[in-house]
Amino acid sequence: MSQNAIEQTIDLGDGRSITIETGKLATQADGSVVVRMGGTMLLATVVSQKEAREGFDYFPLSVDYREKFAAAGRFPGGFLKREARPSDYEVLASRLTDRALRPLFPDDYQSETQVIIYLLSHDKETMPDALACLAASSAIAVSDIPFNGPVSETRVARINGEWKINPQLSETKDADIDLIVAATEQNIVMVEGEMKEASEAEMIEAIKFAHESIKIQCKAQLELAEKAGVSKEKRKYSHVENDESVYEAIKAACYDKCYEVAKKGMPNKHERYEAFAAIKEEYKSTLSEEDLAEKGKFISRYFHDVEKEAVRRAILDEKIRLDGRKSDEIRPIWSEVDYLPSTHGSAIFTRGETQSLTTVTLGTKLDEQTIDGVFIEGKEKFLLHYNFPPFSTGEAKFLRGTSRREIGHGNLAYRALKPVIPEDCPYTLRVVSDILESNGSSSMATVCAGSLALMDAGIQIKKPVTGIAMGLITDADGKYAVLSDILGDEDHLGDMDFKVTGTRDGITACQMDIKIEGLSYEVLGQALEQAKLGRLHIMDEITKTLAEPRDDYKPHAPRIVQITIPKDFIGAVIGPGGKVIQEIQATTGSTIIIEEEGEFGIVDIAADNKESIDAALTRIKAITTMPEIGEEYMGTVKSVLNFGAFVEILPGKDGLLHISEIDWKRIENVSDVLKEGDQVKVKLTEIDRKTGKLRLSRKVLMPRPERQEKEPQQS
Repeated sequence: MSQNAIEQTIDLGDGRSITIETGKLATQADGSVVVRMGGTMLLATVVSQKEAREGFDYFPLSVDYREKFAAAGRFPGGFLKREARPSDYEVLASRLTDRALRPLFPDDYQSETQVIIYLLSHDKETMPDALACLAASSAIAVSDIPFNGPVSETRVARINGEWKINPQLSETKDADIDLIVAATEQNIVMVEGEMKEASEAEMIEAIKFAHESIKIQCKAQLELAEKAGVSKEKRKYSHVENDESVYEAIKAACYDKCYEVAKKGMPNKHERYEAFAAIKEEYKSTLSEEDLAEKGKFISRYFHDVEKEAVRRAILDEKIRLDGRKSDEIRPIWSEVDYLPSTHGSAIFTRGETQSLTTVTLGTKLDEQTIDGVFIEGKEKFLLHYNFPPFSTGEAKFLRGTSRREIGHGNLAYRALKPVIPEDCPYTLRVVSDILESNGSSSMATVCAGSLALMDAGIQIKKPVTGIAMGLITDADGKYAVLSDILGDEDHLGDMDFKVTGTRDGITACQMDIKIEGLSYEVLGQALEQAKLGRLHIMDEITKTLAEPRDDYKPHAPRIVQITIPKDFIGAVIGPGGKVIQEIQATTGSTIIIEEEGEFGIVDIAADNKESIDAALTRIKAITTMPEIGEEYMGTVKSVLNFGAFVEILPGKDGLLHISEIDWKRIENVSDVLKEGDQVKVKLTEIDRKTGKLRLSRKVLMPRPERQEKEPQQS
């Protein structure tokens, strides 16, 4: 350790520990730390500009997690051999950290702030995504940047009935609950993860268990900052100019009008937007040009604050939501399947003003996604892609690449549906959700449409899955309202966005972001129970459209038959240089994929018609069939020798037909009876135990001539 390095150790209580080090690397950043657990090391840095960034009405924070291939002793793939655009795993880890940090910066802090986290070393078992937030928050803790932390994240999993903090990667395969929880010492900030039909009580138990570990990690950050000599007084700033008189004037003129619009219950969001906009324009029309020039920069910000307060009070006091629903009421739902005739499965799910058109495509192993990341490597045969075009919200924007939001929402829907995909499904599955309308809960619409589309495609999912987004409105006096199936406005103006997915029997995935301090477990429990009722209502609605998977795939869907062959026959099916398998595919019109698993070969035969599959299956079975003594075969003469002929009775299996076994009568020359290429029916009479050589007979299949008695000799 260098002379300037300062360390803090976190004991996980099971022989493992996490160390945080500062003062050694990247010292020109405002704050930097190295976090280490096992052989996994992360460098986190934070830099925040001294002056506010003009023109922003939100906090300009960017959080980026990046993996270095050298961390695992590997070269990047591709022609350039250097790290390129971030993988989905890197994007998801970035989002996890961002969502935990963002709510804890002061509301009036507007300096452009950048957090960068590098994976420097990787031991294959310690998952870095659970350490990224700890590293980022620690870097902020040793800086002078204003922050209402510290905060940390931890993974909590239940493995064979036991809770474990930050389990190893191999252990998570046996987990029935796998969550990442972010929290300060006092409050839960974020939850995300997947479960195998867990109950609401089990989920709360997992969050509580994780929070106890997070409290220790937050204290360690404070102790590290104290060791580093960081003052509790953070940098001074004055980023947001205020004029209380303008706010009071807007509130006096607009609050009651906003309140009346809020309690009208207008289902159409564009009508609501126009109604609120008209109130603002009416107020602006009362001002002189001089006042508009002087105070115009405050009007939009303060009007938004007044509108937010009015909407929240209408919900709390009148028990009426923006679109007129009760707190636990779900918007009208309609759904349809088999809408697109040429897809392998399709569904439309519409809830209120949110609509997903989802398709399912069936593919072979050749369509599997290859994942070549530093931490995650392998193949994925279930893919879910979520697309959010601008027209879904009535906007016109340039189409760019896939956004981080789209990756995050797609991952949530993927986690929701993954537990119900059958383990023995021979297909690679691609589910694509295109959001055609959006006013809240589009990721949950994706889950519902995905369930329907999979069932429409004939995939025998274990159970349908539905999802719902829950919201929360609170006030300073402890009054609150838990909202089911939230609108986009209720997400924006509310205190919580809590998405829960599951079957009739339990939760499969969740994602929660909390914007306030002090959310009690009592309120969280109520939100989960209300979410359960909402999920079951939605389940009743979608099962009216399609209650269970179709018995068969669509006529135009590819068919796959999977068989298992002994490992020793894989080479025979492939043939030298792939000659045999290529010839089978060419003559039958099928696609054949073979993978070695243990002592067996798993063979997938795919085609768009049964005849091609049957033809390929017959050829492969002929190659892999073991010869049996006493069986008769129609063989092909491969070579003729002086002492007999070698006859191929099965592909790659030759037996000796000795000259004495060709016919009952004496044969002087084999070539007088057999020639190469002749078809001859033979019987397998013997398999040599030592050499495995096959002995054949033709004559035993022929009538044996009667023995003629010799005539007596004449004297």
